[in-house]
Amino acid sequence: MKLTALLKSIAALAVACSFSAAHAAWPERPITLIVPWAAGGGTDATARIVGALLEKELGQPVNVVNRAGGNGVVGHQAIAGAQADGYTLGMITVEISMMHHQGLTQLTPKNYTPLALMNVDPAAVTVSVASPYKNMDDLMKAIRANPGKLKASGTGQGGIWHLALAGMLKDLKLEASAVPWVPSNGAAPAMLELAAGGVDIVTAALPEARSLIDAGKARPLAVMADAPAALYPNVPTLKSATGSGWTIGVWRGIAGPKGLPADVQAKMETVLKKINGSKEYQDFMAGRGFGVAYADGAGFGKFMEKGDADMGQILGALGMAR
Repeated sequence: MKLTALLKSIAALAVACSFSAAHAAWPERPITLIVPWAAGGGTDATARIVGALLEKELGQPVNVVNRAGGNGVVGHQAIAGAQADGYTLGMITVEISMMHHQGLTQLTPKNYTPLALMNVDPAAVTVSVASPYKNMDDLMKAIRANPGKLKASGTGQGGIWHLALAGMLKDLKLEASAVPWVPSNGAAPAMLELAAGGVDIVTAALPEARSLIDAGKARPLAVMADAPAALYPNVPTLKSATGSGWTIGVWRGIAGPKGLPADVQAKMETVLKKINGSKEYQDFMAGRGFGVAYADGAGFGKFMEKGDADMGQILGALGMAR
């Protein structure tokens, strides 16, 4: 009789432990944060500060893993294809609103559970200090007077900064061909080409142009944002300089696979909002010239939806949509 009672007690305890484990508060173990780009870049730096602050808030290690390749496809696929249990999250970037229009992947923003927008760095229009164009009015008059003469660069063909220029020209009632695009391997080599006189305009984020601007070799004329950038508050917005309301930039946000549990979503949104507003995060981003932005999960989802539509239109206008 005593043995039977003991066995029943053991069985009940096992069930209770099993139930408790199944319903334990997330997270119980380390979290992986996937970065779709190589180590050392802006996305990697942003992900690592977010990861470090998440560790403090969640009480579990957050392992940042770089999954570069395929122009961002490899890492974004790894995030979307992970088990939706909250233990694999990622930092998705603006390219998720571009790649599927270009036929690189079938992934779209709808393949994710958006948790928080953390950073936006708008495009800026930059010229050499040796350029005769002192402001956007000078530049636009020259483009209209001599379509096809001035050359621009900033990234590869169809990259984010190419779309920034094409969208600006379209909004100002000009063809994309009015300023021929010279592909480059990124903003850094494009800025060097600008300083050397090989191109006339670079569209890229201000942090990417910062070294040559601060060295007195480049001049920013406008930023494609709703408000001036904190890095160079005297640089006017494109709207105030030209009347165009076109805004675009690189952005980074935290997301999980589609179908993330509601309790994980709620906890992550609360924690990410706290991190975004923290002095440590704000100081880290400001020190590197990165812009800080924030939207909760729902807001981030709407932000991506608009960006996806904008990118589709511009890629279509360039004949690069598939």
